[in-house]
Amino acid sequence: MKRLVVAVSTLAALTASAAAPGKPDPKQIARGKYLVTIGGCNDCHTPWKKTPEGVAWDMDRMLSGHPDTLPMPAAPLNAEPWGLAFGNTMTAFSGPWGTSFSRNLTPDPETGLGAWTERDFIATIRNGRHLGRGRPLLPPMPWFNYREATDDDLRAIFAYLRSIPAVKNRVPDPRPPAAAPATASAETR
Repeated sequence: MKRLVVAVSTLAALTASAAAPGKPDPKQIARGKYLVTIGGCNDCHTPWKKTPEGVAWDMDRMLSGHPDTLPMPAAPLNAEPWGLAFGNTMTAFSGPWGTSFSRNLTPDPETGLGAWTERDFIATIRNGRHLGRGRPLLPPMPWFNYREATDDDLRAIFAYLRSIPAVKNRVPDPRPPAAAPATASAETR
């Protein structure tokens, strides 16, 4: 009888400490928040705003990507050896790959990751392609570093991203590289 009581007590304790099926696990979300923080996700996916103290992340738009209210003109062409341009919000980037915009990582179902599955997210990070099979992820996204994370860590990141406030923000599609300006030939100089 004593063994039965111990077994039932142990099972009850384990059941109480585990997240219910379909419910987020607070420990997993906390781990995901930690990984998003040390991974620098806010650096590119949270727009900057001007404040009296200088620029700061706009935490009302946390991880929502490039603001859809800020249309970007064509990026300036840089002369070698320079090759990169960044928008003032730190969410638009231009280089030899073209122009890329930080994606909306919030759980908004229409403009963010709300319609994604955990499997889609992991495949995206592992393969460096949108939804694991679409267009390539573009610089400066360091997916090739993040793909080394464990499945548990990627699941934790996804759980955290699902727990933050959804922000409706339709990020523009990437743009191809601009054609380089023609250089004067020796005959026209």
